[in-house]
Amino acid sequence: MSRVLIAFLVGALMAGLAVFAVVTATNGDESEPDTRQANVDGDPGPDSPKPAGAGGPSVADIYARVSSGVTFIEVESGTEAGSGSGFLIDDEGWIVTNDHVVSGASEVSVVFTEGARRVDAEIAGRDPSSDLALLKVDGDSVPADVTPLKLASSRGLRPGDATIAIGSPFGLSGSVTTGVVSALGRSIQAPNNFTISDAIQTDAAINPGNSGGPLLDARGRVIGVNSQIATGGGNQSAGVGFAVPVDAVKRAVPALKRGEAVERAWIGVSTAPEVDREGLVIIEVVPDGPADAAGIQAGDLIVSVDGEPVTDAGAIGAAVNERKPGDAVELGLRRQSGDQATVTVTLGERPSQLTP
Repeated sequence: MSRVLIAFLVGALMAGLAVFAVVTATNGDESEPDTRQANVDGDPGPDSPKPAGAGGPSVADIYARVSSGVTFIEVESGTEAGSGSGFLIDDEGWIVTNDHVVSGASEVSVVFTEGARRVDAEIAGRDPSSDLALLKVDGDSVPADVTPLKLASSRGLRPGDATIAIGSPFGLSGSVTTGVVSALGRSIQAPNNFTISDAIQTDAAINPGNSGGPLLDARGRVIGVNSQIATGGGNQSAGVGFAVPVDAVKRAVPALKRGEAVERAWIGVSTAPEVDREGLVIIEVVPDGPADAAGIQAGDLIVSVDGEPVTDAGAIGAAVNERKPGDAVELGLRRQSGDQATVTVTLGERPSQLTP
């Protein structure tokens, strides 16, 4: 069940990484808040992430405090098996992982600590558009010494902030690695071929089996869900890993707890992976989609979103993610003729699958 995703143009996908393979970080045979709010601990803040020895807790202290809530996940699908990681978000037994870890699984089980017994888990909900899934185990089956992880925010992060990854690379549960936020606002591909915007790039070592595990700040709070790695060949870490931002988790969890699909807005365009000529080139307009209805054409250059200049390839995805179907977004365009135009697009509801 190995998945190797070669970077190509779907929306603003994988800018600057076309020479790499992108590998979903699952392991094994390589399948790789409604009732109660998830454990939320506020924004990171500009001065909160401190490296070990800089006045904050050490990595060892953080690991001792939070690692019990990081789970080893085993999945079975027919005669195939795989594994990944996940983390407990409350004391009711809700566990977050990646969608690609459990997609197609007929049986899922989790292990909270090394040597502990396996606990059967139910796939409560999946959101392929964000590569997130929510598992549920009986709250009584969670060991008493297991501590749910706190969710911070992916807003306010800065390149250079300390990061800690905990998971089960190559099935080695309870492994910890450290690094920094290498970059923000990256775009990666979701399992249904849509783009996940605002992904966090980190140089903390992430390998197959880390998928679904938490990326933490220097206070031990979740800032992302480790999902993909870029490699120069093979499927081991090259120091370029990507995590789904925790704000996407906080948007998805309430609906997934209710067993509902996550409602997402959609504009219906594919763009070049990089800003060109002070704007973002539209490569394709989906027929009968929201952009098509607004008169946008392939070859148009998006120069602004709601009056703000477009400076990176994730600008469109970030703007759309903050809205709901039926909301409007104002795009400043430069037509192929050189004419300027301002177009208001009424966003639609994203389909469940994008055909590449």
